[in-house]
Amino acid sequence: DILVDGKLCDCDIVVNCKVGDPIPLEVKLTNWSKRSVGPFALTVTPYQDYQNGVHNYELQDAITFVGSNTFYIDSVKPTKDSVYFGSLLFLYTGDFYLNIKFHEDNCSKELPLSWFCLPSVHIRAMEPVV
Repeated sequence: DILVDGKLCDCDIVVNCKVGDPIPLEVKLTNWSKRSVGPFALTVTPYQDYQNGVHNYELQDAITFVGSNTFYIDSVKPTKDSVYFGSLLFLYTGDFYLNIKFHEDNCSKELPLSWFCLPSVHIRAMEPVV
């Protein structure tokens, strides 16, 4: 599961946030396999989709992470959850998306396939209401 600002993200959900406010990001992974998985890393990369097949990943002036955008995970035990917390700060208005990628440190340990089907995260950063 992925939560942005406490709201569960689904493929049809747009999460609204305010420019200049830190937005909590939570990624919850559940290991339904019969063995532990790990170590691996989880990287969250924001991008803009121009709806013409072009994605802009050069957003260092528009979005910043409070802390790191990469989470390093030793292992997730069978039938257990592991939750990772981060925070985003939007500096400009616009529609943004989050790309979540997994990086295995050991190729012999496969990650559950369901983790590669995480929902698309759509965030709309708006001007704060004064």
